[in-house]
Amino acid sequence: MEHKKALLDGIRVLDLTNVLSGPFATLHCSLLGAEVVKIENPTDGDLARKLGCVPKYNQMLMGTSFLAQNANKKSLTLNLKLSEGKEIFRKLVATADVVVENFRPDVMIRLGFSYDVLSHINSKLIYCAISGFGQTGPDALKPAYDQIIQGLSGEMAINGDERLNPLRAGFPVCDTVGGLNAAFAIMAALFHRERTGEGQFIDVALLDSIMPLMGWVAANLMIGGQQPVLMGNDNFTAAPSGVFRTLDGFINIAANKQEQWEAVANVLGVPELKTDPRFQERDTRKKNRKELTPLLEAKLALKKTDVWVEELNKHDVPAGAILALEAALHQEQIQHRNTFGTTFIEGIGNLELFNLTAKFSKTPGFVETPPPKLGEHTVEILKGIGYTDEEITKFKQCRAV
Repeated sequence: MEHKKALLDGIRVLDLTNVLSGPFATLHCSLLGAEVVKIENPTDGDLARKLGCVPKYNQMLMGTSFLAQNANKKSLTLNLKLSEGKEIFRKLVATADVVVENFRPDVMIRLGFSYDVLSHINSKLIYCAISGFGQTGPDALKPAYDQIIQGLSGEMAINGDERLNPLRAGFPVCDTVGGLNAAFAIMAALFHRERTGEGQFIDVALLDSIMPLMGWVAANLMIGGQQPVLMGNDNFTAAPSGVFRTLDGFINIAANKQEQWEAVANVLGVPELKTDPRFQERDTRKKNRKELTPLLEAKLALKKTDVWVEELNKHDVPAGAILALEAALHQEQIQHRNTFGTTFIEGIGNLELFNLTAKFSKTPGFVETPPPKLGEHTVEILKGIGYTDEEITKFKQCRAV
């Protein structure tokens, strides 16, 4: 595969983030070709280095959680509490385009590295702060992990059904979307800087970030006055739209348009349902979904999922199997899209990690280098900003790096 010029070639990002929201944001920068310098504490680095399902990798400080979010980055160890570490960081800021951190709002201020301080060192600097609740407000200084935000956002309250509620999403959705929001904001700020020469401060809150994802549900409440209805695997926008039983398992069907519903009735061999007054019109059909579902499942139970998927797709009805994660990761479409790239880490072997999932025709993004070992690039980076071998040795002796 021919690799073309990277979109963010020449951009340096200082990444002080830990665990997921921040590293996910800077991962997108690194996949787009930015030089992302991951600044980690010299003792054990990013907490995610110890998080994962393989104890051996956790002990190596290369936990699976860390591996998933840190390809193409460099690792510099730095103790920001020591005067020597602070001076190194100031020199790095002078060379940087972006600083990203996901501490509580008071941490960087206490270290002496607020945006006001750093912008005096580098007026073009873009500083992105990611936190649970944002930099201001009554909850700004409260601790927050993804699950806390899932609960406070209302996201857990709208999941599940009458048997299982509240229900968290099966992955850290608030952390992840917060990281995506930060990556989007950083790119927008870089674009603004190209036009004006101005750096700026970006305040990203996980609580803010998840809210727009619930836009339809929120709009139903705020505009239409309708409280969320617990519907489990059914889709509130249409019927039949949700999960249905087949001969060998389950199928997703999303007949959101009237012509799709009519095609479902034809394919399943129940054309009479199209003119049944309970199901003929969209909103009436939604109200009567509990009567409709068993009538459809009686037909769906006669054939396997894959057969129904093929038949329904053939008639322009969105339908699909419900895959286990392993099957989903290895399906033919994902392989065709080059969703994963392969890289090698000594002591672990070949890893499949996500490439940039947006496909740029002129500036694509790929996994080029593996997630870094703790401090792997410390000497390289310090030499790059003018420090000598003798000075670096002294920094190591006083544990600044």
